[in-house]
Amino acid sequence: MTMDALAEALGQSSAKGFTELVKTVSRMESQRQLTFKKDGTIDLREKKAKPITLKGHFSAHKSGFGFVKLEDSDEEVFVGRNDVGYAIDGDTVELVVTKPADRLKGTVAEARIVDVLEHSLTTAVGTLVLDDEKPKYVGYIRSKNQKISQLIYVKKPALVFKGTEVIKVDIVKYPTRHHDFFVAELREVVGHVDDPGIDVLEILESMDIASEFPEVVLAEAAAIPDKPTEEDFKGRLDLRDEIIFTIDGADAKDLDDAIHIKELPNGHFELGVHIADVSYYVKEGSALDQEALNRGTSVYVTDRVVPMLPERLSNSICSLNPNVDRLTQSAIMEINDKGRVVNYRLAQTIIKTTYRMTYSAVNDMIAGDQETLSEFAKIVVSVELMVKLHKILENMRTRRGALNFDTKEAKILVNKLGKPVDIALRQRGIAERMVESFMLVANETVAEHFDRLELPFIYRIHEEPKAEKLQTFMDYAATFGIPIRGTASQIGQEALQDFMAKVAGQPNSEVLSMMLLRSMQQARYAEHNHGHYGLAADYYTHFTSPIRRYPDLMVHRMLRDYGQKAAQETVDHFAAVVPEVASQSSRLERRAIDAEREVEAMKKAEFMQDFVGDEFDAVVSSVVKFGLFVELPNTVEGLIHVTNLPEYFHYNERTMTLQGEKSGVVFRVGQPVRIKLIKAEKSTGEIDFEWVPSDVDVVEKRTKLGKDRQETRRRRPVSSRSDATKSKGGQKNKKAASKKKGKKPFYKEIAKKGGTHGKRRRTGRRAK
Repeated sequence: MTMDALAEALGQSSAKGFTELVKTVSRMESQRQLTFKKDGTIDLREKKAKPITLKGHFSAHKSGFGFVKLEDSDEEVFVGRNDVGYAIDGDTVELVVTKPADRLKGTVAEARIVDVLEHSLTTAVGTLVLDDEKPKYVGYIRSKNQKISQLIYVKKPALVFKGTEVIKVDIVKYPTRHHDFFVAELREVVGHVDDPGIDVLEILESMDIASEFPEVVLAEAAAIPDKPTEEDFKGRLDLRDEIIFTIDGADAKDLDDAIHIKELPNGHFELGVHIADVSYYVKEGSALDQEALNRGTSVYVTDRVVPMLPERLSNSICSLNPNVDRLTQSAIMEINDKGRVVNYRLAQTIIKTTYRMTYSAVNDMIAGDQETLSEFAKIVVSVELMVKLHKILENMRTRRGALNFDTKEAKILVNKLGKPVDIALRQRGIAERMVESFMLVANETVAEHFDRLELPFIYRIHEEPKAEKLQTFMDYAATFGIPIRGTASQIGQEALQDFMAKVAGQPNSEVLSMMLLRSMQQARYAEHNHGHYGLAADYYTHFTSPIRRYPDLMVHRMLRDYGQKAAQETVDHFAAVVPEVASQSSRLERRAIDAEREVEAMKKAEFMQDFVGDEFDAVVSSVVKFGLFVELPNTVEGLIHVTNLPEYFHYNERTMTLQGEKSGVVFRVGQPVRIKLIKAEKSTGEIDFEWVPSDVDVVEKRTKLGKDRQETRRRRPVSSRSDATKSKGGQKNKKAASKKKGKKPFYKEIAKKGGTHGKRRRTGRRAK
């Protein structure tokens, strides 16, 4: 409406009233509450709908982007590096969706973080760097957590520092648009840079993985009796007369599973899997329980274990040590000759293990070593039956479609000072696979039991792979002439099994197996059963390791608390707590894996420092736009960057190969290559190699794409070039002149000197 009509309608037509109305309208216009149209009338602005925001936990990648696991949902959304804002790994954030998921294409939703609701990082650890650039601070530390790129400045304390201290600080301010660094206050001096083991401790502390237990937790553990009493035995099935024994690594101290086996009159097997009854000692809501929940899992790094529970429990009262009474929860299963569990019993039990066996000793028994067979004569028949049952179970899993990713694992051997002295491959014999088979069938049995009862429960799920990742792998596998049956959106495990069988024994089999593994989704914990894709199992949980995993501890608690008939109060309680426990356990599991990888990378780089300048035989493990990753037989992996290659290499995205423009040399996954170590950086875990031409190199005719690009450059008309290249003194003439004199092209000279123009030009062309 017009101003006159508005004044009349509001009774403000007088001179004074009209003047006040004009002022009000003017103020409302400046506040964007209304607007003047071209015809002079006034209109209310439409209020924009406030965007719907969601909440979730942010998981950062060291490259800057990340994913948010939404609250009260199994969904994850992608957050680009420009939409992360000031969120850091582990934060609880508020976000808005900017691009919905496309179910047909198999792409996840994209989002922008609008606020950080709760910071997960409250402390940090690092080596103090003295710096007087900012007068308020004594210096700064740089977190070992590669997902945190900003510096952490430390307020000046009363202490005098030398600059060799490794310190722990409390974060008091987080990066904002006003300053791109953290501010912290000193909590304690952890040690000094030359202290043995300080490097590993720094990584663990930087990820908030505490090595020490609070006093209240240790006090609770100390109050637990050294051994169970007759009172503890009440209501338990007594299995102390059975031949039961543990099988673990030689250096294991937390023995949480034991096994018994016998043949039944009907020809079936009775397999008993007996697990330490940790939940009997760790009561829900206690200090021990809260600490275990906050840790989520034990963390196994190169030279130490950071346990989920204090050693008094993990290595003593809960450890199934030989010839002592122990409280357990048991899955006693009757299994037929097809590997099917036809009957089972889940019970609280008492056991007394006969032997503490190692994998190596059992493997010696299986191999027929007479000395070992004589030493452990009491369990010879048991071991024979175990081998027989293991083969039945293994064949059963293969028939139903289970995928076997038998990848190489390394063990880094260190001396007393924590310095790596060797890297050895872990050996997996029949004994290791046999124990794994028995744990798998126990986990499946417990999960199926609860699924059929339709009670709230915590499952270990592994969902089907994302279609786009699987399609990328299928396209790549086709370049080796090994097609995979089915489509990316509809493919069964049998087709992937068939593929792995075809590549078995080939030079590239290990790399292809690893690439297929990378195309799978991560297994996680959830309150709903979605099955386990990799195992081709309809039901799966974690029941067998309550000493070192919180979900297993919770499964044991459910077995006890539900009892013969679940009370509604108990059902409601677990329905309320399971979703958060599942989410937190999955998050802490990923944190533990990240810590283990960081320490392993650091120790491998430290080990390789003594070999800089040496040449090695390796295998190409991955090819990307900026170079190729190569792996040594001892699993050490490093990068050959494109800037360290002697000529321009084209990247073929479809075949994932790099090919030399002049030489025709091709690098592809699984290919042998000769390399030279040029850098091993312990602080970052980075290892760099350069290619050494040898008789194992593959030379192929250049692809049509590469030829077309060269022809295009050669035939491009002068008018399409820049003024600089048209002039006599232009860059093209400089380049040609340098070639005539035998010099490197100008852009390579610039790149060698550290100039940015040459680097951008080279990497830019490769990216295209």
